[in-house]
Amino acid sequence: MTSGGLRIDAARETDRIVAFIRSTVGGAGAEGVEVSLSGGIDSSVVGALCVRALGKDKVVGLLLPSEHTPPEDAEDARGLASAWGIRTETIQITKTVKTVLESSRLEGTRVASANVQARVRMTIAYYFANTLQLLVAGTGDKSEETLGFFTKGGDGLADFLPIAHLYKTQVRLLGAYLGLPSGVVEKPASPQLWPGHKATDELPADYDKLDIALHRLFDLKSGVEEAAAEAGLPVSAVEKALEMHRRTAHKRALPPSLE
Repeated sequence: MTSGGLRIDAARETDRIVAFIRSTVGGAGAEGVEVSLSGGIDSSVVGALCVRALGKDKVVGLLLPSEHTPPEDAEDARGLASAWGIRTETIQITKTVKTVLESSRLEGTRVASANVQARVRMTIAYYFANTLQLLVAGTGDKSEETLGFFTKGGDGLADFLPIAHLYKTQVRLLGAYLGLPSGVVEKPASPQLWPGHKATDELPADYDKLDIALHRLFDLKSGVEEAAAEAGLPVSAVEKALEMHRRTAHKRALPPSLE
């Protein structure tokens, strides 16, 4: 379900984002960009847009699977990178993650342990980016940014965010326009930070309804009940989304300090 307010002109958005990528990379004097490819819709769209903007020789794709990464996700990422003709590097992160966790000598929670994976991935991404004089292209979308559904210092860290103005459902529309495989466009969102991990394990609803509620709440300034009715969600689900937004404000801001 896509409400009228979430429809986009995919051709216009593509042109806007391509221009933004070129301006950002050129302004930084960088040699190109690094994109961490998971096989999911967000990183696939960002990868496709970066290739359009800069050409295949200025895009490096990193595949950073863990023991929880489904083989089909890695295969989707490799397939897209091969079709684009970009340089790729594959680094299995499981051993590094285990070393970090074991060296801490602390029994962490599932979420804390899972976040180590995201931060290890970003450490590797910046190692490559710094060495090759690249910018790290973030893959977060507006749904994730609004809800704080990302790891601080992990996938939330980037040099620029090409699709952070688009909700997840809009990113899917853009992916279809860009010719991505339907299996990637329609793939359920999943951070894959533990076995069988799905976005809906932590979110109050699927993105097709959640995005409508977020658009109503934050773009149109509607009330909770109106947003819930428009999205076809219980009020409690929309209230949970609002609470997620409040609790994760620190993720979207610079660290507080005294003047």
